[in-house]
Amino acid sequence: MADVIKVLGQLNPSATTTTTLYTVPNLNQTTVSSINVCNRTSGALTFRLSVHVAGAGADDKQFIYYDKSVSATDTFSAVLGLTLNQSDVVKVHASGTGLSFNMFGVETS
Repeated sequence: MADVIKVLGQLNPSATTTTTLYTVPNLNQTTVSSINVCNRTSGALTFRLSVHVAGAGADDKQFIYYDKSVSATDTFSAVLGLTLNQSDVVKVHASGTGLSFNMFGVETS
């Protein structure tokens, strides 16, 4: 088994659109160490973060954060230790344009 420490995803999503930040590759497992959400605007924005096991469709049970507020020109950082299996998907949703999402961790193949 090989571990690769890496940036798992970077995204500047469109407003009010649920967008895939990361999908675990086939025959891999992933440990997400941290997620950072940077608000580049002069007003507060909110975000959502969800984990879809094996690419499952939307369901309320998948949310890690729901309408979490990030103040103007501030960054929200979370150290998580999420463990994901192949085909699991991390998705994000932003209330407006101006949020940057960065996710870091380890892929194990």
